[in-house]
Amino acid sequence: MKICVFGAGAVGGHLAVRLARGGAQVSVIARGANLAAIRARGLTVHAADGIFEARPAASDDPAAFGVQDAVLVTTKAPALPAVAAAIAPLLGPQTPVVFVLNGIPWWYFFSHGGEHEGRRLPEIDPDDALFRTVGPARTVGGVVYSACDIVAPGVIHVGNPRSRLVLGEIDGMLSPRVAAIRAVLDAGGMTGEVTSRIRDTVWLKLLMNLSTGPMAVLTLSPSKVLFTEPACVAAAQAIAAEVAAVAHAFGCPVDPARETRIAPGGGITHKPSILQDLQAGRPMEVAAMFEAPRALARLAGVATPTLDLLASLAVLRARAPIPARGT
Repeated sequence: MKICVFGAGAVGGHLAVRLARGGAQVSVIARGANLAAIRARGLTVHAADGIFEARPAASDDPAAFGVQDAVLVTTKAPALPAVAAAIAPLLGPQTPVVFVLNGIPWWYFFSHGGEHEGRRLPEIDPDDALFRTVGPARTVGGVVYSACDIVAPGVIHVGNPRSRLVLGEIDGMLSPRVAAIRAVLDAGGMTGEVTSRIRDTVWLKLLMNLSTGPMAVLTLSPSKVLFTEPACVAAAQAIAAEVAAVAHAFGCPVDPARETRIAPGGGITHKPSILQDLQAGRPMEVAAMFEAPRALARLAGVATPTLDLLASLAVLRARAPIPARGT
């Protein structure tokens, strides 16, 4: 099975190694120092279950690889317009494209049903670029649970003991193409799951991300530090309840009390990806993570005062330069 991972950062690199271990013929789209390292030495993943290496073909040009059996897009949401402009050489008539992204995905209202069926999200897909080049029919939803960091170009550390990728057709069907990708992941030692309700999983991951992300950006701290403060715990619980209410309004039952499990002093030392992007000076997933959920809240008539305040402050913080150490 030929699989291209479009965006070989921390998560994409981890997935590429697992897919290669599972028997896939893997290629990756990367750039900069990471591309140079993958070409020279391949990818190395340090995970709880071992240290794994793979030597995927690597390029910054999708035309180098031709038509694939599947494509996994693992870039951050701000890079999606560039993906739309470059992805065509990888796509044959039957090639599925799995979007493994944080936040509200561009395809959310396609095959959704109801009054909002087919509604566009210009915050995520400007000018309908992905709708035109990829389209809903070949799109598969993906939600990854894998706390990854690039510790050196081509070298990835995985912080959590168990990583998994949840896959789902956006129309809720249980398709052979999704089952095939799952089988390769399982063979590579990473849990693959298939769901008929991928939007539930989107909201679940978003609920957890938003419970920590805005405060992490404001304080430059991981949840392990944030949740030593009772006020931060209360704010995280309030955001979780607000996001769950929005999810419920769109037919996705998410239980914040069960899913977040926030406790004082709890959490992990891994920094949320949106904080990593801020500190590295990379474009942040503000539209997909902060703006789109609030837009959907307004569409549903659900009040989200805690999220509105902390997300707005986090956006302002993101626009300000990070002071140099010692100043």
